[in-house]
Amino acid sequence: MNKTTLALTLALILAQPLWAPVAQAQPDHEQKMDASLLVRQDLAYRFSQVDLDSADGRRHYRLWIGKPNRPAPASGYPVLWMLDGNAALGALDSQQLGTLAAGQAPLLVAVGYQTEQRIERAGRTYDYTPALPGQAEQLDPLTGQPSGGVDAFLDLLTGRMRTLVAGVAPIDLQRQTLWGHSYGGLAVLHALFTRPGAFSDYAAASPSLWWHDGAIVGEAQGLEQRLGSSRPRLLLMRGSEEPANPRTQVQGDVERPARELVAGLARVPGLQVRFERFAGLGHGPMLPASLKQVIEGMSR
Repeated sequence: MNKTTLALTLALILAQPLWAPVAQAQPDHEQKMDASLLVRQDLAYRFSQVDLDSADGRRHYRLWIGKPNRPAPASGYPVLWMLDGNAALGALDSQQLGTLAAGQAPLLVAVGYQTEQRIERAGRTYDYTPALPGQAEQLDPLTGQPSGGVDAFLDLLTGRMRTLVAGVAPIDLQRQTLWGHSYGGLAVLHALFTRPGAFSDYAAASPSLWWHDGAIVGEAQGLEQRLGSSRPRLLLMRGSEEPANPRTQVQGDVERPARELVAGLARVPGLQVRFERFAGLGHGPMLPASLKQVIEGMSR
């Protein structure tokens, strides 16, 4: 991304009022996760789970690992890593799993937390947001909770978590997809911008481009040099009825910052970029819709 495009994209994001008085509905953080798939015996996948803690012992993760009922290819299973794993599990259905098993048949890894809640707000707020320079105590502008731990989280995911998953089934390190929604989408973009060789595919759904005045856009600077020999693919998805930030209504060209970011990234040699617009969908419905889109792509 060149400096002119980067500056223009930042200006477009900053032009959106971040703290308008009309707030959009936020997800129900008391909603229980739907774990019904985990007990079914008639699926094309079988699920197991692994628990582990963060390096500082403050967050407690649970990985639900879905293994297809077919032998692994010689190179190992491709892997679909799903952030907000508690919610992602509830977005899956038996038909999706059947078509997925008949296609690429990836190993599914829902990266969640040791809770019955669908969304673990404090954990994801810290794990999915970048650290900002010059802040001794970084609090999230939306939740007021500690933030800035995405690098430690990604270190854990690409290190110990990946090792634990490889102990369950052989995996293909050349075919690894990272999907995330909202703050999870922010984490996906950060992973791409800072460690583009960690995954082959990055799927960012409704990424929080507004977060801290568009800080994530600045991270794209210098991506071409960091790519090295890696050739990752980015799928950026957004619903047409999503506001530009969670404190405003849907008004104006709310999709423009995402389109501008994609246009700038499309100029980076070695990076394949695609933008998908979901007509009529708001922020919440984009979680299952975007995951379905990724699964359909891996079912071919």
